[in-house]
Amino acid sequence: MDIKPLHTTVEKTIQIKNGTVIMESHSGFPFSDSNLYLIGPNGLIIWKAEKPEPKTLFSKVKLNDDMTLSTFTISGQLCEINMDTGKIISSTSFK
Repeated sequence: MDIKPLHTTVEKTIQIKNGTVIMESHSGFPFSDSNLYLIGPNGLIIWKAEKPEPKTLFSKVKLNDDMTLSTFTISGQLCEINMDTGKIISSTSFK
């Protein structure tokens, strides 16, 4: 599938059974949106990841063995994201 980014450039993709997790570059991405999202096989967005703070974006993402996503934000948060919903399971500050 040809992936067209929403606002910036695609930095990372992770293929999972439900589709493809996309993380776009946070540089220049609007704070009003989430730069981490899941696109289904039909090319439609299934979810956009919940952000721990409105004025932050994701800077790193990793798929875990338990099928959650570990993420880091530009504001110093480590979050675990549910793969089915995009909702935050847990969040910790690492400042």
